Amino acid sequence: MPGVRDISADAFITAYASHLKRSGKIEVPTWADIVKTGAFKELAPYDPDWYYVRAAAIARHIYLRKDVGIGALAKLHGGRNRRGNRPSHHADCSTSVQRRICQSLEKIGVLERSDNGGRRITESGQRDLDQIATQVFDQAKEEEEEDEEEEEEEEDEE
Repeated sequence: MPGVRDISADAFITAYASHLKRSGKIEVPTWADIVKTGAFKELAPYDPDWYYVRAAAIARHIYLRKDVGIGALAKLHGGRNRRGNRPSHHADCSTSVQRRICQSLEKIGVLERSDNGGRRITESGQRDLDQIATQVFDQAKEEEEEDEEEEEEEEDEE
């Protein structure tokens, strides 16, 4: 059975973000449309569903590792701080945003606090992520088979 590790991060995060949005369990804060995701950013995200995408990315990251803290997530989602004519440096993203997303995921039972600090994935959360990964894997396999059939039909025509 394919797991989260077996499929591409991009495909999984897109699928899980759409699942979170469809389920309607995660409550997006009112400030989500105007907040910057880091001090080094100039504007808020253009994607109106960025909160779901970030939640999916955080859930996947914590699934792959054990006991991940807010600081590690901030470092992961940080980026380049452009400092004018001086060299750019890495800057961490907003820890407040990361904390709120972790709290949202805790509320729906995907994450839980661990004893030695940080957050870890729950059994029900692991089941959900594996289920989404299986769906994405099956979907990719079907598309691959359709492409092969189309190529065979094109070769037969020639």
